[in-house]
Amino acid sequence: MTVQSSGSTFRQTTAPRPLNRSTWAGPAPAPVRIVHLGLGAFHRAHQAWYTQQSDPDGEWGIAAFTGRRPDAAQALAAQDGLSTLIIRSDRGDEFQVLTSIVEARDGADLHRLKELLASPATAVVTLTITEAAYHLRSDLSLDTADPAVAADIAGLGGDGSAPGPSTPLGRLVAGLGARRDAGAGPVAVVSCDNLAANAVAARNAVLGIAAGSDPSLAAWIGSNVSFVGTSVDRITPRTTQAEIDLVAERCGFADSSPVVTEPFSNWVLSGEFPAGRPAWERAGAVFVDDIEPYELRKLWLLNGAHSLLAYAGLQRGHATVAEALADPRCAAWVQELWDEAEHNLPAEGLQIPQYRQALLERFGNSRIAHHLAQIAADGTSKLRVRAVPVLKEERAAGRAGSGAARMIAAWLGYAAATSGLQDPQAAGIAEALGRAGRDRTRALVRLVDGDLASDENLLDLLEELAGGIGG
Repeated sequence: MTVQSSGSTFRQTTAPRPLNRSTWAGPAPAPVRIVHLGLGAFHRAHQAWYTQQSDPDGEWGIAAFTGRRPDAAQALAAQDGLSTLIIRSDRGDEFQVLTSIVEARDGADLHRLKELLASPATAVVTLTITEAAYHLRSDLSLDTADPAVAADIAGLGGDGSAPGPSTPLGRLVAGLGARRDAGAGPVAVVSCDNLAANAVAARNAVLGIAAGSDPSLAAWIGSNVSFVGTSVDRITPRTTQAEIDLVAERCGFADSSPVVTEPFSNWVLSGEFPAGRPAWERAGAVFVDDIEPYELRKLWLLNGAHSLLAYAGLQRGHATVAEALADPRCAAWVQELWDEAEHNLPAEGLQIPQYRQALLERFGNSRIAHHLAQIAADGTSKLRVRAVPVLKEERAAGRAGSGAARMIAAWLGYAAATSGLQDPQAAGIAEALGRAGRDRTRALVRLVDGDLASDENLLDLLEELAGGIGG
């Protein structure tokens, strides 16, 4: 059996060979010109894929650093950065080896990060660090009272005796300091996280950390670093042993880290690249002057529906997005949320009816096992950008906002029923859950948005909606 992949051919063997650059006859590794923070499956299925598709001459290699844990870097480093992309549709599976990542590093490897950012060859820094890793307040300002942020600021501004920064953006600030000291010139920072105004969020967080530790560095960043906003879209569920076994069977390689994704992909960008960039438009990326409507369409319709399905679906016994969408009550709740979001998006240019229909088809793809438990993590950060803006706009217009409110209400029930919650506000959630009745509701909602927690009528609505999720 042969499976065509990126111009090269796999051949099935009785014993799968390890996947690396000596066993796979692909192109030589490209020089590093992009540094990525937040190495994970989505980055490989999205930015790394776009870079590979648009770089036939092999000029744009990626050095990718992990976020919370080193596991992904260790696994990919053993494979020289290579991994298999499984593009899954109703028609079957296609396989492609991803080659654009040429270095996979532990996020704690600050020495290598500084070395790369101090190189004039590095032109772009991309981020997929999750909403929580920006450590922002609801107004998108840096939360300097956050212990991790405070520790990074103290360490970066100290005499070198303190531990190195532990947050991704603290490490980025350290790397930008090395770039300034080396005279390596300007660079673009591209946030690919699901945040409204993610360029503003990245700029505020980076400048906030820099200003707190070294005001002269903050001034340099303000003059030499561009912050590019994006809207990103490609469903990438968690890889299981079944995909590892499938790659071994179909492709003849032992790949510890394949990635599963859907055929659909979308990338909209807005901003300047002072040191150059790959021609991502060759792979379908779109560059626009005003990205906000595209960001909000994605956050409120796709990501909002995902969160609603996750928190409601898990309470109703479902495990995947496709299963939850097949539940008539969950499907009706999604449509209600989408109606509210559509009220507050521009009528022209976004093709919202077509976008909604495409989402239904994508969500209903039963061959993409997008697990609700994966989506449910970091709820307080996600709800701030996926539910709160729509809810506030609806209530300001004199409407109840039940669709967006139900997302928060479903989270209240999920938080109460889930042990070991992964959330940046996990300690606050545990404290709130120790309360009873309205005090518990208010304390939980305050972790999402303080203004909403003071609205007694809204708290009544949330408690009413929460009671109807599992019934």
